[in-house]
Amino acid sequence: MTVQMFLDDAYIRDAEASVIAHTPEGGVVLDASIFYATGGGQPGDSGTLSWTGHKLTIATCVKIKDSKDGHTALVPAEPAPLPAIGTRVTQSLDWERRHSLMRVHTALHLLSVVIPLPVSGGSISVGKGRLDFDMPDAPDDKDALERSLNALIELDYVVSQDWISDDELRANPQLVKTMSVMPPMGAGRVRLVRIGNEARQIDLQPCGGTHVARTSEIGRVRLGKIEKKGKQNRRVYLHLDD
Repeated sequence: MTVQMFLDDAYIRDAEASVIAHTPEGGVVLDASIFYATGGGQPGDSGTLSWTGHKLTIATCVKIKDSKDGHTALVPAEPAPLPAIGTRVTQSLDWERRHSLMRVHTALHLLSVVIPLPVSGGSISVGKGRLDFDMPDAPDDKDALERSLNALIELDYVVSQDWISDDELRANPQLVKTMSVMPPMGAGRVRLVRIGNEARQIDLQPCGGTHVARTSEIGRVRLGKIEKKGKQNRRVYLHLDD
């Protein structure tokens, strides 16, 4: 398995690793990666790979389909010579982009707190994101929701993680807010992202994405359009204010 270093520390911007394989499509597989692979509504990270006398621009990171070992592949921005298998490389993130995605992702978790309804979909991008809710009727006061969301952000809650077993998650289905996508299971354990602490826990849900360490790091946000999507669903857009 490619060790996913970002799961334990989303703030690692540069790290060394070894090339262990190439994909038929021209991707690079490392033994350990700081690049998040596309999934769960969050896009893959971009950045560079460097080794002696060479630098390769990475457009994104993806999960290798049908990989039983859980490997991920770095996808070059354009065709270029790849580092040979066994090469020691330095991986560097496009940090500004990654950090924006982290801020948006944590803000969306808080959005699911101020709108306590089942989530039927979602998407994260640089500076903005959205969640789809099982919401037959539009909110009465969007401005009030926005004020509540920013109030939670300003309270500077700690964002942390924990792990539970697959069986523990099955025994606690209320932890899963998403209606359409179940968290990845089968590896024996599931990662939980917690906002707040034992004294005042605001949110706890399965999530494999990257997040900021404290809610104040999100900064102010604003709610955009609320669109009707089918009979039961409404799409709520969120934007970072800076």
